[in-house]
Amino acid sequence: MTYLELSEDGGSAHKFYEVSVNGTAVSVRYGRIGSGGQLKTTMFATREKAHAAAERKIDEKVRKGYAPAVQGQRAARSVTRRQVTSAPSTARAVAPVLWRFRTGASAFGIHVDEDRAWVGNQNGDVYTLAHDGEVLARYRLPDGVKCLVADDFWIYAGCDDGTVYDMSSKLPFAAYEIAADVDIFWLDIHDGVLNVADRSGGLTVIDHEDEFQWSRRSTGDHAWMVRRDGHAVYHGHGRGVTAYAPDGGRELWHTPTRGAVLFGWQEDDAVYAGTDRRVVQRLAKSTGRVEATYACDSVVYSCATAPGGRYVFAGDSASSVYCFAQDGTRLWKLGTGGGSALSMQYLNEKLYLVTTDGSLACVDASEAAIGAAQAGSLPATVDVKSAAALPTYTPVTAVETVTAVAAAPAGGVIVECVQDGARLRTRVLTEGYDQGWNVQFPRHIRLPGARYVVDSVHASPGGFYRVRGEIRRLA
Repeated sequence: MTYLELSEDGGSAHKFYEVSVNGTAVSVRYGRIGSGGQLKTTMFATREKAHAAAERKIDEKVRKGYAPAVQGQRAARSVTRRQVTSAPSTARAVAPVLWRFRTGASAFGIHVDEDRAWVGNQNGDVYTLAHDGEVLARYRLPDGVKCLVADDFWIYAGCDDGTVYDMSSKLPFAAYEIAADVDIFWLDIHDGVLNVADRSGGLTVIDHEDEFQWSRRSTGDHAWMVRRDGHAVYHGHGRGVTAYAPDGGRELWHTPTRGAVLFGWQEDDAVYAGTDRRVVQRLAKSTGRVEATYACDSVVYSCATAPGGRYVFAGDSASSVYCFAQDGTRLWKLGTGGGSALSMQYLNEKLYLVTTDGSLACVDASEAAIGAAQAGSLPATVDVKSAAALPTYTPVTAVETVTAVAAAPAGGVIVECVQDGARLRTRVLTEGYDQGWNVQFPRHIRLPGARYVVDSVHASPGGFYRVRGEIRRLA
């Protein structure tokens, strides 16, 4: 058995790779240091072929910077899970829940777009559902899901093991790996740049090549909020919200909030901070000035807005959900009918909630439905079930190898891995693209000189390309 580890200064990688040979069987175990990792076993025709295959795997990892190590000398990464309680609602009426899907474990991750709703739970399960509640797909990630974030077309799941997975293709793949000494609380990604808020109140910024850029330590701890746009990174923690310049991290402004920040939301001109002092506060992005306060009756676990901040929604620790006018006037308060909302998102007069029992619920937030609910008239909530035969997709650990002839009918873009000093970069070979730009590409499948065909690449404002669709290696 050969055991290797990789740790890079100031940055992202902190993982192991173990190869063992037993007769004609070669077993490979790999993952984040301190975790059990994933195991794959391959059978070979002879002992000699098994040993040769094991040596090739070891040599490949050593070329990438792995080194022999003693297992167990490094501690597992620190993982803090949000401790939440949920009391019964004091609202007089219950929200009109159209459907509810129970994921089976506590869940914080939610994303809703025009096509579907996503939910990720503490077991590492990620489900996608249609807007009518039909379960479309299930993914199984190696560790609990901290949050789900969108960056244009791309959807990412941040996990407790420090890996951020790109969920945009049929099969997820590891896109970023966060240093083991960062106890992750929340993530946001903008134009391929990853922003990480952590337990100690720190903010870490990692670029599209999964390389450390800068970090800052706030005046408060427990940083549950991070939001980013093209102008700033908005970091919410125990002492308020701090805005930093995206390039270099210069502090732009700091605003103390009424209580510690537990959740954050953003619109074009404002950020919203939900706090443990029972309020959501709207802060101007340009100055940090508090523009409005939305008062709830208990600790605020989550918040969201209708486009432009026309309505502001909040979920509290007492299983209630609120709606406010833009100026702070409370329009309604209703019970969720199923625990406290830990994350939420509004789309097309529907409010989607992830609650303390791990459910994704869809609430009809139209004026007519809310009025009927306040009068005691509720729709029959559909209890959504996942199809027994629904396939489960797991992260890519290896890609299919195809010949150039086989790949040609499907089209696509050819990229190549090239050595650039100590780094292994990926560049586009297909004509019509800037061949000086790097391609954001899964690091764990990069091999020096290897060529791949991808469905498409798209230019990012940051001066690099991002992959969309399937990745296959060219023989």
